[in-house]
Order: sequence, then C-alpha cells, then structure tokens
Amino acid sequence: MFQIDLNLPQHQYNIFIEAHLLNKISEIISHLFKTKKVIIITDSNVDKNYGSVVKANLIDGGFDVQFIVLKPGEESKSLQSLEYIYNKLLDYSANRDTLLVALGGGVIGDITGFAAATFLRGIKYIQIPTSVIAQVDSSIGGKVAVNLERGKNLIGSFYHPHAVLIDPEVLRSLEDRFFFDGMAEVIKYGLIKDSQLFNNLMSYKTKEEIMANIEYIISTCCLIKKEIVEKDEKDIGERMLLNFGHTIGHGIEAYYEYKTYTHGEAVAIGMYCISGIGEQLGLTAPGCNEKIKAILQQYHLPYKAPVNVDELLEIIKNDKKVFDDGLNFILIKDIGNAYINKVKLQDVSIFLKKGAECNE
Repeated sequence: MFQIDLNLPQHQYNIFIEAHLLNKISEIISHLFKTKKVIIITDSNVDKNYGSVVKANLIDGGFDVQFIVLKPGEESKSLQSLEYIYNKLLDYSANRDTLLVALGGGVIGDITGFAAATFLRGIKYIQIPTSVIAQVDSSIGGKVAVNLERGKNLIGSFYHPHAVLIDPEVLRSLEDRFFFDGMAEVIKYGLIKDSQLFNNLMSYKTKEEIMANIEYIISTCCLIKKEIVEKDEKDIGERMLLNFGHTIGHGIEAYYEYKTYTHGEAVAIGMYCISGIGEQLGLTAPGCNEKIKAILQQYHLPYKAPVNVDELLEIIKNDKKVFDDGLNFILIKDIGNAYINKVKLQDVSIFLKKGAECNE
C-alpha cells in the first residue's frame, strides 16, 4: 500500500493507494474511527458497480450502513441535491459521530464534502474516489462546493476529508470517454509541475499501458497536490497553479450548459487555448502549444470548441478568480513550469478572438 501523509496546521490525514482497496474499507475505517454509523453518498452508476461490494464489506466489519444515491452528472451538484442530502441525513438520524463517505467522482466528492462541512456545523467524512479526476485531484485538498446556475463552485468552502482511499482498479470500469476525460487532469500536472510525468504520458500509447503504470501516475499527481496544498491551503498563491486551463474550461462547460463537454474535455480545451495566448504574448515558450495539442489528441481529448467569444467572456466574468483589476490566469513558461499572471479581460477577449486558436 502506498501512503501519503498530508499535513496542515489544523488538520492531518492520509491518502491510501492500493489495488483492490475496496476490499479493505472496513479494516481501514475501523483503524481510523470509533464510529459504527456510516452513511455513503454516491450516484446511481457507481452504486450499481460498487455499492453492494462496499456495503457488504462494511456490514461484515460491524458497521451500520445507509446509502444516499443521487443522479449521476454535474446537475446533481446543486442546492436542490444538497437539501435532499440534508433531509436524508435527518431521516437516518445522523449525528456528529456519524461518518459520511463520498463514493464516486468529483461531483459526489464535492457535494458530500460540502454537506459534511455544513451539517450540524461539521461532521467527519472520507473520500473513496472512483474516477480518474477524483483520484488524482478533486478528492485531495479540501475544496468542497456546489454550483449555481450562473457558474461552477460559486458556493463552497475548505473542509478536508479525514482520509482518502484510492483503489486504482475501479478505473477499469470507466467508459473510455470518462477515463480519458480524467487523464486531462493528469496531463495538467505534468504541464504545471513535472516534465518527466508529461514525457512518460507521451510514451504511453494505449489505455493498457496507462493502466500498467496507473499507481505511479496517481501517486505522482497526489504528491504534487500534497506539496502544493501544504504550502497554500486556502488557494491564495501557489495552489492557483492547479487551475491551469480551468478558467476557460469552466467557461466552456457553462457555455454548453454542462451537456456537450465533460469537465476534463473542457479543461483540455482551456489548456490548449491559454497556452496559445501565452505564446502570442511571448510568455510561453514557442512549441508548447503544439506539444499540448499532440498529447490531447493522443489521449482522445478535444483542443478546440466553437464558441461565441463575447458570450464566453460574459460567463468567465463570474469566475471566482476575477478581481477588480483583472483575472488571475495560469500560464506555463515551458512544460513543467507554471506561474500566475494577471490578465485584463479585455486582453483575454482580443487574444481569444485573434490569437489563441481555441475556437473555430
């Protein structure tokens, strides 16, 4: 078992990575917590694949187990779903000793964490991520949130899990589109912090090769995020680097009402687009844009999307990284070397229309 310890001034927790870890859930929870009341929040797709396995393992370990099952998809990360969760927690007589378990991808992790942070002013929860994005990124670092109609993650907080349990084998059940969707976040880590990871990703030609190296991939990404979060827990400095491609990506998602592009696909477009802007401004090394295009194509990810730039910019104006004097964009100087650069929205508009080649 690979274990990563994340240490913060007010909180410490472990990230466990091991194939077939789902079969050890009750053992790990028993070691970490005294409670016997567990409420699992998941979606119907994950429940169908892994709900019975997790439930049986916990019941065998002597736990009282209840499930809250949401519809799959970004639409469930809403205030309406949050209210539904609160009412189910009351129905199940949840108290401050109850342990919440987020069993699913990023949507489930985010809304479960927000529910845990706010129900009874805070109860414990753990993450059992079942998507690539959740395993390498969203389950770690304590960002919890729900969406509003006008933008993603506009209501949220920082509330860390008490453990993250990662079983890479569950990724084998993902459809190819959603597997490669998650690999966009892995590519992001290579672009912002680890050129060797990027080069290794370029060398994997099939999904089988990726899965053969998946524990290396996941642990590398988790270690990068651990180091960043320990330096900047509240996302006011270096942690912003993790948003490479996300500002435009979130805009793309909202522009298409979360129906056309997945999160990873939108981030892929955002990474290609912002690196093009960086090259046009002379802030990114020449050739990076083409390297990003090549790896996105290799991983079956889009790099362009037809948009009306003015409409997209109106959406981006609601981004939480917007300040009075501009927007904090993440750029790369070169592969593996990212930095923060404030850009005026007017300049963003000019380069989106004329220089970035992110739309067609």
